[in-house]
Amino acid sequence: MASYLIMSWPFTIHLNSWVALAVILLYSVMVIASVVVVLRENRNPIRALSWVVALIFLPGIGLVFYLFFGRSLKGVHMISRRNKRKLMQDYSPRRVDIRQMELSAEQRSLVILSHSLGRSPFTANNELEIFTDGPSKFASLKRDLENAKRSILLQYYIFLDDRIGNEIADILIRKSKEGLIVKVIYDHVGSFSARNKFFRKMQDAGVDTHPFFKVTFPQLANRINWRNHRKIVVIDEEIGYIGGMNIADRYVYGSPEDRPWRDTHFRVRGDIIESLIYSFVIDWNFLKKDPEMPKVVPAPVTLNNSTGVQLLTSGPTETWNNLSMVFLKAISSARKTIYIQTPYFLPTDALLSALQSAALAKVDVRIMMPEKTDSVLLHYASFSYITQCLKAGIKVYLYEPGMLHAKAMIIDDELVTAGSTNFDFRSFENNFECNLFIYDSCINRTMRDIFFSDLQNCRKLRLSEWRHRPLSQRFLESLLRLVSPIL
Repeated sequence: MASYLIMSWPFTIHLNSWVALAVILLYSVMVIASVVVVLRENRNPIRALSWVVALIFLPGIGLVFYLFFGRSLKGVHMISRRNKRKLMQDYSPRRVDIRQMELSAEQRSLVILSHSLGRSPFTANNELEIFTDGPSKFASLKRDLENAKRSILLQYYIFLDDRIGNEIADILIRKSKEGLIVKVIYDHVGSFSARNKFFRKMQDAGVDTHPFFKVTFPQLANRINWRNHRKIVVIDEEIGYIGGMNIADRYVYGSPEDRPWRDTHFRVRGDIIESLIYSFVIDWNFLKKDPEMPKVVPAPVTLNNSTGVQLLTSGPTETWNNLSMVFLKAISSARKTIYIQTPYFLPTDALLSALQSAALAKVDVRIMMPEKTDSVLLHYASFSYITQCLKAGIKVYLYEPGMLHAKAMIIDDELVTAGSTNFDFRSFENNFECNLFIYDSCINRTMRDIFFSDLQNCRKLRLSEWRHRPLSQRFLESLLRLVSPIL
């Protein structure tokens, strides 16, 4: 029987003719099916064309990359419609009539857009405390956890079994043994370096602990690209935490190579707690597949404060890219200032154009990112956008003391948004994220002061100097920019 030499880099395989034909036919069917799926999703034409080219001209490799990073979850229901209706009935936050609120036209438009996208109600009875360092945030969190009397709902992208992680775990175990409701969600990939026995210890002590999108071999391609990046804590239905810090020593003690990471986190009280609980129970119901959560609904609380806050969540299953769309609306509405802090800067074309348009219209646009990051790939991919920013008049600053992990945007005098969302493709399209949108001039001033304090530790980039960076660096930036949507 005749045989063929099938060349498919990096392998050379000798196969009988009928086996070769079957392999070629099967691979062709898979590629054609994948191309049809890409075209039917009506994606961004450039990204769709990139996947089509990769699938056709990179045998094997293109298909593997598509299976892991190219598929879309748009329209996929995390939970059944029946369960969602029940959860909305039990947990959906109360709405405030924004016509009664003192909001500017720009604020009102953002509030309406956020609610349309994520059913995110505006809340006006809130109190916020801002943390910009790990020691103060974790000291406050541990104190509140120790004082818990009824329930603890805790969700983090990274929950490590290091010093601070074990301190938090020990408190959760003690509280569970005291009879409190204690439920924990951690991201399986984000917390991959933590040992299984660390989570098993909590589970054995009564802490209801579950990984989000656990990656196992049969589901590897289905799950590895979509991560739950949220950081939410709710204690006794009264106190909440949300922001950018994970549970890891790097925020408190630093590492042998670096100082403690600089990040932003909030402690909140008031009506926004209802939104935090609702976000948590939606994710919990997705993991458990049925509403086992005992009903935890906060009692009304009266605060001598009128801070307006919305919680907006986003994820790959949503019809729209919620946070990306609201960011775009906020940037386009800016009249005076746009200040951004982000560990990674990989904007969509629309967001980059909006920032450039604002700067060219003489809005003071400033972007702060770290001089050095925890990811070489993201570091140089982020740098590939700097030249376009500087040409438009956007001021770019590199934070020098260590890793800047803060994720915040300050617009004019009346809006702050901060939370888990990086200014990059992954956060906008592939991760489950959550951000607070804060409509308060006092919080705005405080966050502005924090931004300008951080500027004292930054190096301002100038276009004339930036153009003279090494040719090898510019080549690496351009190369990594090509794959920035999947980084």
